[in-house]
Amino acid sequence: MSNPTKRIVQIALLAGTAISLFFVPWQLVWTWLRPLPDTVQQELEAAHAQGLDGLILCVNQPGEIALHAAGWRQRENKIPADPEALFKIASISKLYIAAATAQLVADGRLSLDQTLAESLPELAPRIAHADAISLRMLVQHRSGIPNFLDSPDFPWGALPVSDLDALDLVLDAPADFVPDQRRQYSNTNYVLIGAILDSTLGYSHHRYIREEILQPLGLHHTYSLLSEVDTAAVMSGYLVDWPSDVKGMDYTLPGGSMVATAEDVSHFLRALIDGSLLSPEAQAIYAEIYEYEHTGSLPGYQSIARYHEDLDAVVVLFVSSSGGDTWSQVEQVYGRVMKILRR
Repeated sequence: MSNPTKRIVQIALLAGTAISLFFVPWQLVWTWLRPLPDTVQQELEAAHAQGLDGLILCVNQPGEIALHAAGWRQRENKIPADPEALFKIASISKLYIAAATAQLVADGRLSLDQTLAESLPELAPRIAHADAISLRMLVQHRSGIPNFLDSPDFPWGALPVSDLDALDLVLDAPADFVPDQRRQYSNTNYVLIGAILDSTLGYSHHRYIREEILQPLGLHHTYSLLSEVDTAAVMSGYLVDWPSDVKGMDYTLPGGSMVATAEDVSHFLRALIDGSLLSPEAQAIYAEIYEYEHTGSLPGYQSIARYHEDLDAVVVLFVSSSGGDTWSQVEQVYGRVMKILRR
């Protein structure tokens, strides 16, 4: 290789390296390299310093609830994060709907084997394989019905005000796969389950969840809809590269609409796991059809709720930032919190 050619190659390699470094997710790298602090409070504060707007953590162990917060509850006015603030829990809401479904099946009011065509005959002609999709498949995300949130036409700037508005984005569309052939997460499943519960009950499933799940557990800081609360009590949410609070975006669809404190979510999940929420029959059904942990994501809001058997701890993390690489960062922070708790 001649000297001029060798020089060109070296310049090209350096340029390629510079370009690749430009696209490195540096926030994730810094979080990964950062030494593990002594306390979870220090970890939350470091995560805030690295760009996450506000964080709330609840660690629920038998006889002990530990609450922590860092960053901003409202960034514009520099109001500090409050560990008892309400938060949009997004898809963690699906745990509550799955629990309600399990109890209604145990009570004989629903069957896991009833088909979508039987449950919602008015929609059946517009959903592929409706006569083969069971309630069980809907709960387990095995229906093959497309996820309306994946539609390029989903109106994030003006969220749907009715379930049918959201369903219209996928009705008459081909199935993603033959029912029960695989699992593929789809928010459409839980909008349909909400409609099935409403039809079965003769009233809103939100009321059923409030009366049969929340009130018996004393969960007075959990709500089905943002419209049920004073929004001043709700933590603000922020999108990467968007200048202002997006708390006012009101997502009302079943499976993603609930608002709660981290402590309330931790009590719900512990009750769901230890059998104090559901009847023994419903508990067995729930264990068969759904999981005991969940994550959630809406514009400006990300959440994780998990049980860790080795610590007998429910750990809930709320973060009021979304977009960009923030979800990976949130998972990193959660993992680091667990390392600190286990140390």
